[in-house]
Amino acid sequence: MRKIFTILLFIPILLKAQHETRDSIAVAQAPVADSVMVRDTVKTEWVVMPSNLEFIPADETPELIADRLGCLQQEIPLDYNGKVQGFIDYFLVRDREYVRMVLRKKDLFFPLFEKKLKEHHLPEELKYLSIIESGLNPRATSRARAVGLWQFMSYTGRTFGLRHDWFTDDRQDPEKATEAACLYLEQLYSLFHNWHLALAAYNSGPGTVQRAIRRSGHKKTFWEIYNFLPRETRSYVPQYIAIIYAVNYAADHNIHEIAREQVIPNDTLSVNQFFHFDTFAHLTNTCAEDLQNLNPGIKKNAIPDDGKVRTIKIPLIAKENLILKRKTVLDSTASKKKEWEAIAKAMSNGTYGRDQDVYYVRYGDALSTIAHRFGVSVRHLREWNNLNGNLIRTGQRLIIWMEPRIGKGETTPKPTVTSSSAPAAGSHADGIR
Repeated sequence: MRKIFTILLFIPILLKAQHETRDSIAVAQAPVADSVMVRDTVKTEWVVMPSNLEFIPADETPELIADRLGCLQQEIPLDYNGKVQGFIDYFLVRDREYVRMVLRKKDLFFPLFEKKLKEHHLPEELKYLSIIESGLNPRATSRARAVGLWQFMSYTGRTFGLRHDWFTDDRQDPEKATEAACLYLEQLYSLFHNWHLALAAYNSGPGTVQRAIRRSGHKKTFWEIYNFLPRETRSYVPQYIAIIYAVNYAADHNIHEIAREQVIPNDTLSVNQFFHFDTFAHLTNTCAEDLQNLNPGIKKNAIPDDGKVRTIKIPLIAKENLILKRKTVLDSTASKKKEWEAIAKAMSNGTYGRDQDVYYVRYGDALSTIAHRFGVSVRHLREWNNLNGNLIRTGQRLIIWMEPRIGKGETTPKPTVTSSSAPAAGSHADGIR
């Protein structure tokens, strides 16, 4: 009986030793935290989860996982440590359905990502970043109003040529948003010359990473400045590494997904008049949902008659039917203009046909003066920003719907935004969160 009791006392010691051996691979500057931040698969928001999960099968040793990551590594280092292990556990045990969803959808976008990344001479493995950002959902919108596959904020999107108004949002256009993401990633790498730091800056803005570098005593790697970064950003690079492992070794963890979503065969159509998706789909014997999926950047299932020429994608069978009765189809879609506009104006809450902009409140501003300056009503300002009264604070972010474009790409005049009203470096508007 005494021998059995002695053995039972010894078991926890053995388990502790085994656990310490497992964690010895972790980078010394980055010990396992009590919790990590994980992107919610439905709301595209970050949530806190325990990082001390131990769900990997017994035969999946740290040495094996580190070796597999080494085999996957190309230009961006795929370090293995306790933090990365926590996210591997999460994806392969806690949220296996998320990995299955990624396997289903990756063929929709990875060819486009690979093409754009190659054009910009960027590492191909950056294609996995969109999984962390949006779950490969071109219409994903975060609580902070970051939008699209690459989760651009309004300010950063405009900086890289992504416009958005009541009808369209280039941040939801896979090709335009991917081009902008490549340009931004190029810029970040040229600033830091380190891919882990560039990825961290993509999450929280270059200013945040630069401050962390200064506070760390000018250390040079992500893991060395880890403790000086915001919690979400600390989790960003480990999660990126973990999703690369999870996607490539899903089958080894008994995660299989036979179904694969594919882009439907399509062609392009140039449109310079009002164009209604539902009417076009009905007259060409196609599906309006296919049009929506091919053109996620068109928000209201219609294109305005504003003098611009837009190129949209249509199912190949629709193009064939359009050739047979082009005039009838286009005239019929245009005939819906007045009816659709009447409904849209009634539902738009004063935003119909306007361009969305962002204004940061300055010292001395009042809601009435801001409304007058931008030519909008105080009532609409309150409604657009969910304000119950007139109280605003310095630095507060306000959504403002500006007058539509006039002439050839010109916009109505608006006040000059000074540095005091622009987002600070390292804020969410500075990065792509």
